Amino acid sequence: MAVTSHRLLALGATLALGACATTTQPPLTEVPAAGNASILVSVGPCFGFCPVYDVAIASGDTVIFAGKRHTAVLGDRSRQAPADTYRTIAGELAPFRPATGTEAEVPCDVQITDTSVYTITWIDPDGERTTARHQSRCRGGPGRALDGVLSGLPQRLGIEDWAKQTTRDGASRG
Repeated sequence: MAVTSHRLLALGATLALGACATTTQPPLTEVPAAGNASILVSVGPCFGFCPVYDVAIASGDTVIFAGKRHTAVLGDRSRQAPADTYRTIAGELAPFRPATGTEAEVPCDVQITDTSVYTITWIDPDGERTTARHQSRCRGGPGRALDGVLSGLPQRLGIEDWAKQTTRDGASRG
C-alpha cells in the first residue's frame, strides 16, 4: 500500500515537472507543460470498508486516480477535467493550506476515531511540497469545513464512479 502512495506522489511530482510518466495503464496522452502545479489527495483506510485511493490534479486539469482498496476501480486511471477545475479546487482548499514548504494537521474540535485520514499535498511549479493532514468526519472547527470540500471532490474531479465504495469477497477491513 505504501508503495502505491509513493508511486502516486512520484507521479504527481513528475507531472509538476512536466516529464512523461508511465504506469500499468497506457501513458498519459496529455502531459501538463513544465512548471505546472498539482494537488494530490490521499484517502486512507478507516475501521471498515471505506474507499482507499489517491487522486492528483494538475493545473492543466489532468486528473490521475489510483484505486487501492474498496473502490470500484483498482489501479490507475486518468482523465481530463473541465477547464478551471484545478483553479477552483485550489481556491477551495487554500484556507486549509499550511505555510509553503511545511506540514500541518487541520484543526478539529471533536474528532471521531477510526475514520479515513486525508493527506493533501500541494506541489508548486518549482517542486516544493506543502502538506496538510485531516481526520475525516470532524465535528467542529476548520476540519468540519474541510470535510465539506473533500466530500464533493470525487464528483467534481469526475472520479466518483472509480472511487465508489465497493466491497469484494475476501477483502479485509481497514
